[in-house]
Amino acid sequence: MNAAEKAVPGNPAEHLLTIYDRALPQVYGYVVRRCGIEALAEDLTAEVFMAAATALVNGAAEDIGIGWLIGTARHKLVDHWRRNERQRTALSLVATDGHEPDPNDEPISTTHTHEVLDRISAEHRSALTLRYIDGLPVGEVASILGRSVHATESLLQRAKASFRQISADAISAEEGGQP
Repeated sequence: MNAAEKAVPGNPAEHLLTIYDRALPQVYGYVVRRCGIEALAEDLTAEVFMAAATALVNGAAEDIGIGWLIGTARHKLVDHWRRNERQRTALSLVATDGHEPDPNDEPISTTHTHEVLDRISAEHRSALTLRYIDGLPVGEVASILGRSVHATESLLQRAKASFRQISADAISAEEGGQP
């Protein structure tokens, strides 16, 4: 942590302004790459800095740096995805997925990634994003999602299968629409 990121004794507002100026592009960039929607990324970035201000004012955090802000952004994204999933489930019937997991464990293709991620459940989206976009080990993903490692491994298998199925359906639909 450099001198600009160290807490200014007795002046949390100055500390927050210093961090804000330096970290805003990094936090916004982190969020927009994961959600793909600029307006949502702006809202979530604002929530991250509001959380930082609250933590500084309440004395819950003395040293807020980019790592703290990115970690908070990750949690804000997961919370957003969970909220969306709860709303979507409340408004529609949940169809059960009768597809077996794909035994071919190839890496997830980046083609249509954001569109496909928007169509899978928040739980699956969170797990895939944390594991494959953020590159976190399964143990950390489990901790963030509040699951055991074994449950998280199963969740990741189901999420990859769901991702592949939706991606394949989208590709089939595109090919079917061409002459």
